[in-house]
Amino acid sequence: MSHTSPGAARTPRALLHAQLVNAVGDGAFYVSSALYFTRIVGLSAPQIGAGLAAAWAVGSLAGVPLGHLADRRGPRGTAVLLALATAVSVASFLVLRSFVPFLCAAVAYATAQSGLAAARQALLAGLVAPAARTRVLARLQAALNGGLAVGAALGGLALHAGTRSAYLSVFALDAVAFLGCALILGMLPAVAPAAGPAGGGSGLAVLRDRPYALLALLNALMLLRMPLLSLALPLWIVERTAAPGWTVSALFVLNTGVVTLFQVRAARSVTDLATAARAVRWSGAVMCAACAVFAMSGALSEGLPGTSPGSLPGTPPEFGRGVGAGAVGAAVAVLVLGAVLQVLAEMRHSAGAWQIGFALAPADRIGQYQGFYGTGVPVARTLGPLLVTTLLIGWGVPGWLLLGGVFLIAGAATGPAVRWAEAAR
Repeated sequence: MSHTSPGAARTPRALLHAQLVNAVGDGAFYVSSALYFTRIVGLSAPQIGAGLAAAWAVGSLAGVPLGHLADRRGPRGTAVLLALATAVSVASFLVLRSFVPFLCAAVAYATAQSGLAAARQALLAGLVAPAARTRVLARLQAALNGGLAVGAALGGLALHAGTRSAYLSVFALDAVAFLGCALILGMLPAVAPAAGPAGGGSGLAVLRDRPYALLALLNALMLLRMPLLSLALPLWIVERTAAPGWTVSALFVLNTGVVTLFQVRAARSVTDLATAARAVRWSGAVMCAACAVFAMSGALSEGLPGTSPGSLPGTPPEFGRGVGAGAVGAAVAVLVLGAVLQVLAEMRHSAGAWQIGFALAPADRIGQYQGFYGTGVPVARTLGPLLVTTLLIGWGVPGWLLLGGVFLIAGAATGPAVRWAEAAR
């Protein structure tokens, strides 16, 4: 298929619009869903946690067969159907009133989301020239973060109102956003289904590709950065530092803003597998440094009132009682430095991972391979919170240093794994 036609030239813009529409709805959903399920539906926090963990576990398994379906039936039609399925699953949250329906809806939501991600990657691969894919994905990531920020603000309005109708409007917005995504994707040019491999092939062939499986594992380890900003750092700030509570929001805004503004620039130097491997190695080293800096924020606060390492989770420190402004300022400054290092590492890892995931996937199995490579996201969402909270909140400074070592090793191991995968091709 030609990549120079007017339709092809409009493709990145259409993909960006679909991403932006999705992100606004998801941002509102992510901010308000937990309180909706507890305050309106009446579920307990353990029920929500268990349900979402089970849902994303199923979703991580569904990515490969749904990606294979996109390869064999065509990625555009598959992506549209999965976007519609996601809209239906989100809409079902509007009427559920107990745990079992919530679990079923959550499993449907996570499954459709994982499959949609794989199908969209296969669609992008069919419509965008290989040399332009990383650049287009960087623009999509920037749009994602900008949309999430707008959606989070809308979700914040629902939280402020605190009424049933306000929460329901957020879920309706997310469902409509997925309908809009389906409409936009359906207007893109069709991509012919990939021809089946000689001998028939299998929808699980990627599982026998050991170099690619290793790269997917290393990518999943690098993605343990995801629960840091949303879960681990808020708990760390409250439990172990002298920083005020508003620091949590400030770090989130910093991360989102930097990715929105600079992700495209950060991806420009990633043009092949060699530069991608270097980007991931650099990211691992910088994430290790970020973890050391976050650990320092706790070490600076040791012995201050309300920041005892032995404090129980959920017990807020008594900010302002005997804690000087200098200690508070130092803690905030160190946390901001750590957040800057983290977002720089995040952008470089994203660019490198995109290039590796696409370049090493066989042309006739891109959906299947992307579905497998993308399991790092649901795995990070499922296991990441338990792992990072155990390490960081339970172990404190040593936990941060251990996690930093994991990032360092995973980043350094990516280069040899890429060379192994190239040799195996």
